Amino acid sequence: MEPENNDVSAQPAGPGGVAANPGGTEAAGAEAEGTVTGAETAEGTGAADDAAPGEAPNAESVATLGTILLAVEELWPESLAEQWDEVGLVAGHPNAPVGRILFAVDPTLEVIEEAVAWGAELLITHHPLLLKGVTSVAANTPKGKAVHRLIESGTALLTVHTNGDSAVGGVSDVLADALGLQDVMPLTPAANGLPEEGIGRVGDLSEVQTLGEFAAKVFEILPSVAGGVRVSGDRDGLVRRVALCGGAGDSLFNEVRASNADVYLTADLRHHPASEAREAAVNDRPYLIDVSHFASEWLWLPAAAEALGNVLGDQGHDVEIRVSTTNSDPWDFILTPG
Repeated sequence: MEPENNDVSAQPAGPGGVAANPGGTEAAGAEAEGTVTGAETAEGTGAADDAAPGEAPNAESVATLGTILLAVEELWPESLAEQWDEVGLVAGHPNAPVGRILFAVDPTLEVIEEAVAWGAELLITHHPLLLKGVTSVAANTPKGKAVHRLIESGTALLTVHTNGDSAVGGVSDVLADALGLQDVMPLTPAANGLPEEGIGRVGDLSEVQTLGEFAAKVFEILPSVAGGVRVSGDRDGLVRRVALCGGAGDSLFNEVRASNADVYLTADLRHHPASEAREAAVNDRPYLIDVSHFASEWLWLPAAAEALGNVLGDQGHDVEIRVSTTNSDPWDFILTPG
């Protein structure tokens, strides 16, 4: 399945800031208008354009990797990451200049090649490349091949994972915004953050909907992937209070039940936790909606690109920021009963 667009506008583009959809299904109201730039537009009149012929661009307009690390820390502090997580800089020299940044969900070889082909000096991914320990980065191993390609091409890699989940404007916040939730609060407050920071979100719809209507909205806003949207519950059951967690969230059922949510939206629901949650349901609630891990987190990318572009632009840096068009969902097709 081929992506339709790889640019994300610096202007607001619908719920959650969505501007490009790698699965070919655009969120309502979302439009792609161009790449985010740190100063003006991609064709714009940033500090580099103001230099007279033969003169070097204003050095202050050139961002370094170190500059961007500070901006990323401002938006998604590493202190918000879960203890088991591995976030931050994976490859790259802090003094290296950066003019192009690519955002993606996964640091797969296909994504890395996309970054190299576009000329990105920095790849920012949600998922870590080296979450589990390795004893070798030899180029004849998948992880080693990725590390070698990054270093040899001069492409830095930065991971924003559970700190990007927990922060204000993070993965679950963007998903909640896209669904129109109100009075949103974390399912699990952050240990080292603000009251509004933490893993997962819970909030209310402006109007009561049937489970079928709500599931259709979820399907509409997410990128098109093979797995689609799976639902457990009465299609005509009424829902208003929604709990959600972008990415895998079947460890949060206790928090979901405590929130009195009518429905829980997350990804990677395994058989036993889902079955046990249905058996423990009160008045058949919470209903369950299971979506693609990749799709649930992809929505954050345009919003994150816009946020970083705004910070760098305020600092006078001229940087192009683009969202990857690579669909890194691992599934290609699905068979269902006729």
